Formats: sequence, C-alpha cells, structure tokens
Amino acid sequence: MLELVTEENGVLLPVKVVPGASQTRLLGLWEKRAKIAVAAPPERGKANKAVIAFLADLLGLRKHDVRVVAGSTSPLKTIRIEQVTEAAVRAALQLDRS
Repeated sequence: MLELVTEENGVLLPVKVVPGASQTRLLGLWEKRAKIAVAAPPERGKANKAVIAFLADLLGLRKHDVRVVAGSTSPLKTIRIEQVTEAAVRAALQLDRS
C-alpha cells in the first residue's frame, strides 16, 4: 500500500523515478512508493521537472503546487503536493487496490 503522509495543506508522496523511459507514465507501486517512468533524462533536474509536470497534470494542479522536497539527485524522492487531500492523491494514482 502506498505510504502517504498528510501535512498542513498538503500531502507527501514517496516516489521512485525511472528516467529515460520511452514515455512518462505511472508504473505502479514499488516498496510502498509510486513508481513513475519519465521520458526525460536524469540530468540538470530534467527528470524532476518531468515528474512535477506529470503529477500536476494528473491531479489537475499547477506545477507550482508540486515540488521535490527530498531526493532531488536520487531516484527515490519525496514529493510535496499542496492544496490536495490524501484521498484525492490516492484516487488520482489508483494504486491501492483491495
């Protein structure tokens, strides 16, 4: 199950990013993290920007509301998503299946 943390006005989303993929898409769960493939390479923050844009679009938010708060140079990142609930993130990602 995806491990989200609710904070004031936002949610922390743990992710594993796979850069250099053929397309940007959600791959599923990996060790309680959302696994996201991005078409961008892992250089000069391009993969981070691609993850931010992907999540903002998926959740119907502005890119300004999504930011990397841990792991900016690692494939294991923590993303803070502002102005959203944990339930909305879970619904958008559709990773938790009973």
